[in-house]
Amino acid sequence: MTQTSQKTTFGGETVADLMPQSPDLRGERLAALHKLFPDLFDGEGRIVEKELRALADPAYVPVGERYEFPWTGKTRSKREAFTPSRAALLYDPKRSVNPDKAGGNVIIEGENLEALKLLTAAYRERVKLIYIDPPYNTGKDFVYSDDYTEGREPYWEESGTTEDGVLIDTNTESNGRYHSDWLRMMHSRLLAARYLLRDDGFIVVSIDDAELANLMRLMDEVFDETNRVATLVWDKSRKNDAKFFSVGHEYMLIYARDKIFLKESNIILRADKEGVDEVKEVFDRLKNEHKNDFVKVRHRLIAHYATWDEDDDRQALSRFSKVDEKGPYRDDGNINWPGGGGPDYEILHPTTGKPCKLPISGWRYPTAERFWEMYRKGRIVFGPDDTTVPSVRTNLFDSKTQAIPSVLFSYAQIATQEFQKLFDSKKPFDNPKHFDDLRKLVDYLTDDGDVILDFFAGSGSTAHGVMLSNGKREFILVQFPERITDKTRTGVRALSMGYKKISDITIDRCRRVVDKLTIESGGLLPVDLGFKVYTLEKSNFPRVDFAPDPDKTEAENVEALRAYIREKENTFLRTWDRENILDEVLLKNGFMFDRSIAPAPEFTENQVEIVKDAYRTALVCLDESIAPETVDAFKGDKERIFSCLEAGLDTTKKWNLKHHLGDRLRPI
Repeated sequence: MTQTSQKTTFGGETVADLMPQSPDLRGERLAALHKLFPDLFDGEGRIVEKELRALADPAYVPVGERYEFPWTGKTRSKREAFTPSRAALLYDPKRSVNPDKAGGNVIIEGENLEALKLLTAAYRERVKLIYIDPPYNTGKDFVYSDDYTEGREPYWEESGTTEDGVLIDTNTESNGRYHSDWLRMMHSRLLAARYLLRDDGFIVVSIDDAELANLMRLMDEVFDETNRVATLVWDKSRKNDAKFFSVGHEYMLIYARDKIFLKESNIILRADKEGVDEVKEVFDRLKNEHKNDFVKVRHRLIAHYATWDEDDDRQALSRFSKVDEKGPYRDDGNINWPGGGGPDYEILHPTTGKPCKLPISGWRYPTAERFWEMYRKGRIVFGPDDTTVPSVRTNLFDSKTQAIPSVLFSYAQIATQEFQKLFDSKKPFDNPKHFDDLRKLVDYLTDDGDVILDFFAGSGSTAHGVMLSNGKREFILVQFPERITDKTRTGVRALSMGYKKISDITIDRCRRVVDKLTIESGGLLPVDLGFKVYTLEKSNFPRVDFAPDPDKTEAENVEALRAYIREKENTFLRTWDRENILDEVLLKNGFMFDRSIAPAPEFTENQVEIVKDAYRTALVCLDESIAPETVDAFKGDKERIFSCLEAGLDTTKKWNLKHHLGDRLRPI
């Protein structure tokens, strides 16, 4: 069942091969290293540390003299990231909304590291955008449990979130682990998330001043600093009670999965210029009204610009303050060669006939011929005489798109107001991210059909932004079931509204967005809207409780596990929930949430179903016994994959299916 390697799990070479778990990323990394460099391993398959160090750095320098980024718990966080998960996602139909229209839209309630691991088999290198707004390091609310399988009370007590059922501060600034604990929590999750990004994918992380420097170094290490794309600054609010400076901004760090791939694929990011259509409408009206008197048109247009607020996204257009028959334009563009050392050919001024003054770093265009070509196209403007450097002209209406600037304004107050409207003028959550900011980000970095993941979902702003974006995109949210307490006004308000956990707000906010958009469209939405809810639970298979005997060989433990499966799962098969088992099996075998399931009509003796998503197809049977006719139906089959319960096969049927299908037989 598990997808730990390319080899078939038939025969159960190891205990792990028989376990229902997510991909063993640690094992994959070691296997890939062994395949490339077998000389780095000893006869028992263990890495020889000194050989590995010699390969990585022939001039090895002691630890204390190297540039590195260490913190307490770093090794442990890496181990946590690559340890397989034996959890499962349990479908919750009662909290799902329009599940028949959900497609791949999913909200997962549970610990996010385990959830990321469970997504790996199906969504590895298939997510276009990861956006997260992780808990900022207040020292109070970011410690995540390493063992989700404990009972609910131990789960919270072990995480340090509560003590005797009361929320406590787990990591104050005076604690030496203040930064280390936060880094350890983030490190493991970023390592796991990296496997989900496509080659052309992006990850965006919101952060404040407290951990910006550490987060950037962490992201440089996990994603490579050469893949750093930008640091966006979001101006949000002013703090009049500040003692030193009024710090009202936050950041978004943006990294590409592979920036070289983006460049080689000639991928260029552009967004619509906010307000261009509006200015075009105003210009055309003024042009007709003043009968092409562009002096009057210019004055009226500048007056229109003045009606915009200082922080309005349209303000960038006000720089187009000159007007002629082509519309608003600016003619102060830099004609310098970027970086210096550009061409220094001679350009004669059209009026004086004398050579123009050279730009400081040389001409922007490689040759004089190219310069005059751009001049004839109206893209270059000369000064009054040869003592001035020509400049570049840009017409507002020539292009409706632009690169998003790195400094932006976020209307935090409007975000809160719009959020409260969704909740009948109440506020069950503090400081929600503005869904429209995220909508713009989604539109800029993704395309129709892409998957967007947020594993610190909070109030669900990312899903809100995705549902507002143009085109049909899919979202996956993960939110920890963090208890809401009565220690704050917002907490008291949320409890009075019936919410017990933050994830309750996440789910209900998305439900309200679906209802709002459906009503506003008159039921004529361009895309179907809905989502499915899953909760993180222990695996459905009793075998996950099996503990190998350290004094026995692997073969002996495998045989003991097979006996355990026969004993425990025979009873389990009589009481199971088929749909939950199928969900667990399909996700761990690489099928995405938007999969389709239909009966396979050619099989009459067993309930066999065809499962498809955009990437794979398989036949699945969860019957307690596989009929001989079903086995015979695979004679001569050269393509199909078949998964069935191992308990449903005797030795003969298993041998025959293996003979027919080879590695395409995937026992569960």
